[in-house]
Amino acid sequence: MAESNAARRPFVAIDFETADPEKDSACAVALVRVEQGAIVARAHRLIRPPRSDFHFTHIHGITWEQVRDEPPFGEVWPTLTPLLDGVDFLAAHNSGFDEAVLTTCCRAAGLLPPPLPFVCTVQLARRTWSLYPTKLPDVCRHLGISLNHHDALSDAEACARIVIAARGWGDHLRA
Repeated sequence: MAESNAARRPFVAIDFETADPEKDSACAVALVRVEQGAIVARAHRLIRPPRSDFHFTHIHGITWEQVRDEPPFGEVWPTLTPLLDGVDFLAAHNSGFDEAVLTTCCRAAGLLPPPLPFVCTVQLARRTWSLYPTKLPDVCRHLGISLNHHDALSDAEACARIVIAARGWGDHLRA
């Protein structure tokens, strides 16, 4: 069955890594733009969070030393927003986390969060393939998607590929 033009509209997958439990502590962000079922742009940036105390280096490998000379979120985000032009939604795995980080970081920087809905690829995988568990590595393994988990760009690209597969665009992926 052919998809409607609306279903073929562009979207962006997004992933954040944070330094500490506070949602304003983004230390990395990645965006992957998809048009007509193909990845057309990727962006990854390190971010200097508001505090130098890193709690999650053991998860993502990012340290204060790596980001202390990077710009803060308020300078990074405006350089990335052109990737959002004309998209219908943002996709993220466990989207509540990424949406909260984006909203909190935007507000802390005096920026408006983008007025885009989020699609959660956890829920998408459960609805589309009845997958449980639905952690990102589990979904990627099911679909044959390469993943370097907790690398923001790898996670964002994996989310993009999950949406592509769910929409039937990823004929090369196992579903």
